[in-house]
Amino acid sequence: MKKVLTYGTFDLLHWGHINLLRRARELGDYLVVAISTDEFNAIKNKKAYHNYENRKMILEAIRYVDEVIPENNWEQKINDVKNHDIDVFVMGDDWEGEFDFLKDYCEVTYLPRTVGISTTKIKKELLVTAK
Repeated sequence: MKKVLTYGTFDLLHWGHINLLRRARELGDYLVVAISTDEFNAIKNKKAYHNYENRKMILEAIRYVDEVIPENNWEQKINDVKNHDIDVFVMGDDWEGEFDFLKDYCEVTYLPRTVGISTTKIKKELLVTAK
């Protein structure tokens, strides 16, 4: 079985997220998604609309996702790859090169982002609409 791993906050889920998850799952037989905990988001100065447990529940309902694990810190990636027997690590191409250190442990793939959609764009448009 070929196992794939990706990371993200996955807040305000949209079709760009679904595209990433689908394409990541197509690279293997089993997709593990690590989502940033609320505590880790606070360290990153990032605020999610949905809390960790709700984001986890939403991701677990997506057919491409086989397992959801918490992302607690930047340093856990090597251990996650080892502990979950990961063959392929996947991130969006906006992170190109950032995770090449994992090539000693698994294949690293950067997928193109879905054009025209992002959580940041949604939040900005909601702010404009609310005014």
